[in-house]
This record gives sequence, C-alpha cells and structure tokens, in this order.
Amino acid sequence: MRSIWNGSISFGLVTIPVKTYSATDRTSSVSFVRIHEKDGAQIQYRKICELDGEEVPNEEVGKGYQPPGDDIIVPVSDDELSRLPVPTSKTLTILSFVDPGEIDPLQLDKAYYLGPNGAAATKPYALLREALEHHRKVAIGKVAMRGRESLAMLRAYEGAIVMHALLWPDQIRPASGVAPEAVQVRENELSLAETLMDSLGELDPAELHDEYREAVEELVAAKLEGEEPVAPAAPGPSARVFDLTAALEKSVRAAREGRTDGAEGEAESASVTPIRGRKTAEKAAAKKTPAKKAPAKKAAATKSTRAKSTATKSTAEKSAPEKSAAKKSTAAKTGAAKSATPKPATAKSTAGKSAAKKSAAQKSTAKRGTAKKSG
Repeated sequence: MRSIWNGSISFGLVTIPVKTYSATDRTSSVSFVRIHEKDGAQIQYRKICELDGEEVPNEEVGKGYQPPGDDIIVPVSDDELSRLPVPTSKTLTILSFVDPGEIDPLQLDKAYYLGPNGAAATKPYALLREALEHHRKVAIGKVAMRGRESLAMLRAYEGAIVMHALLWPDQIRPASGVAPEAVQVRENELSLAETLMDSLGELDPAELHDEYREAVEELVAAKLEGEEPVAPAAPGPSARVFDLTAALEKSVRAAREGRTDGAEGEAESASVTPIRGRKTAEKAAAKKTPAKKAPAKKAAATKSTRAKSTATKSTAEKSAPEKSAAKKSTAAKTGAAKSATPKPATAKSTAGKSAAKKSAAQKSTAKRGTAKKSG
C-alpha cells in the first residue's frame, strides 16, 4: 500500500511521525466512459484555453483563486502555498478528546489509515492507540492535506489508528423545511417499530455486496458473447396496506420467520391513512375488485358434491343399524317359535289327542250335513 501523505501527530509534547494510506477503494464501483453513439468511439476531454482556443498540456496547468462574486481569477503557485504560516501543513494537531457519540455522522468524510513512520515512532504510536481504545475516546484535531485544512478525527481500529476527515460545522446544511410537521405517533405503533428493530437481528458484513455492479457485469458479459441480455423479471402487483399498524405487525411476523418480502418476490407499500377513512377505503377497494364467477361456480359444485357424499354416507350409516336390528328381531322370532314347539308327549296323551281330533271331525261333518239340508 502506497502512502499518500507523510506528516506527524502532535499529542501534547509528544510527536509521532506517521504515514497516511487511503482506507477506502472506490475503483470497484461501477463507472462508465462517455462515447459517441454514432460510431462508439470514446470521447476525450481536452484542456482548452478560453483565450486562444488551443489545447494546454498538463505541465502548463496551474492554480488560480476566484473570489466569491468576482470575475477576476488570481494565480496562486504551489510555492506560495507552501510558505503560508499554517501550523497544520505537516502536523495533525490534536485539540481535544471527546466521546464518539458527540461526532455527527454528517461530518464524516474520507477515511485514512495512519501508520508509524520509522522505528522511533512505534512506541508513541502504540501508546496513543491503546489510550484511545482503553479510554473509549476519539481525538479531534486539525490537519492540512492536499492544499486545504480540515478537521480530523482519530480512533483505534483493529490495531491501527484511523483518521477521518471531518467537514467544518458551517459546511453542514440545516434540515429546515425537510422534516414534516408535528405527527402524533401512537404507543402501539412505537412498540411495534421497536419490536421490528429487535427482530431483524444483526448485520453480517460478508453478505453485503454490490448487486448493481454484478448486474452490469453480467450484462456486459452477455453482450461480449453476442447474446441477448436477459430482461429482469417484472415486479408483481403491489399489495396496498391501509394501516401502518398492520404493516408493522406483518413485518414483525416476516422477520421472526427469517424471511423478507423481497425473498418472496412480493413488493408491499405501506401508507398511513386515518382510522376513520379505513372502512371507506376498504369499500372502494371492494368495488374496484371484480367478482370472479367461475371460482364461485366451482365452489358451489364442490359444496353440492360434498353434500351428496355426506347424505349417502349418513344413509348408509342409518341403514346399517336398521339391517342389524332386523336381523336381531328375526333371530328373536325364530328362537321364540322354537321355544313354543311342544316336546314329544307320552302314548296316553297322543291317544287322547287323536280321539279328540276324531270327535271334532265328526261334529264338523254333522254341521255340514245339517247345512245342506237347510239349504
């Protein structure tokens, strides 16, 4: 890693020589070049003088300062800038140590790694790093880099010291006119929002990647191979949520189940509407949504089929007990008939019965003869 600035840190009467390295890399982000659409040739940017209209080489390009509201440009050389009485031109002077929470993230600018410059700087460098980490403070100072002075914040990070360039307080624009007017937030809405914050869990930096850059690389690779770029899938219809509380509750359930609406391929938009107009919005949504007849017919047919099968089943269940009851009654009658059949009688009883039968036959014959005579 190549250092971009060499200087020192002034910590009271302690001076720590340091080298500065860029801590971020923006070359991995997507960047495009301008081309001529007619022939695809790249467009070059040339430095043209406004007076003679000729191109100016880089070695003849200098610096100039134009006062605000003035058309005059005053030339300023690098030699003149180097002789300015700026104590922070080569030294980062620490002014105070504050809590990290006192620094507004709006002031954070580019980040740099600071490393010891030479063996003599190793011990004081490690001392400052340990003091920052143990005391849980950050150092605020001023430094002049690349032709301008800026605020700087020093903090301990993974065994090294990191310097964040800070914007001056007057470079932060006020938020007037941006924030909404007084809005009343209910207690259950605030509670659901906090529950959702706790349900989302921790962030894994290994899972963070630039999806836009990957999509651009796939597009370029497809065009180089002569293939037609694949169009992305169109997002599904958005489901409108009429209540902020309902949206929060659904988000909490999705977060607890370990999924998000993006993973399901459903995009949902939440909006805040007054509770009074909730029924009106639901009626309007019901009017807009046409009734589907075919599914209703299918549902009716399904219901009738289920009713028929239920009736058949109940009839079968009823007939089964009746059949078993009939079988039981038949068996009972047969048993009664068998019990009513007389047992074999003795010889005397048999003879008496035959005599009785003969006398009964004679009487019936006599009655029939009398009936013939009378007729």
